[in-house]
Amino acid sequence: MTTSPLLALADERYVLLTTYRASGAPVPTAVWVVRSGDELLVTTRGHSGKVRRLRADARVELVACDIRGNVTEGATPVAALAEVNTDAEVRARLEAALEEKYGERYHEMRAAAKKRPPGIESVALVIRAVQ
Repeated sequence: MTTSPLLALADERYVLLTTYRASGAPVPTAVWVVRSGDELLVTTRGHSGKVRRLRADARVELVACDIRGNVTEGATPVAALAEVNTDAEVRARLEAALEEKYGERYHEMRAAAKKRPPGIESVALVIRAVQ
């Protein structure tokens, strides 16, 4: 069975997630990504710019990259739609998948996140193929 170009990105260590400002200007950010069924999941702070932009425009573009956001040579961008999700069950799936894929690095990131001021919670970005 062939994996869709979107779901194939779950095998990458980092993915460049591009969201769009109201002006249409692209805003790329390197993120960790995991697969959950027919969707990709990304974690981010609930008050991040990505979340604000996605609430206004669900369009995203994803492409394989390195930790600094440099696009992998020969990588093909994939258009998709993303939704901000705060559901506890989705967050639990995301946490488990991130822990499995990124291991100790994920634990370090979570420990640093706990040092943030109260009220800055993480959310899940659920990314689906464009129909």
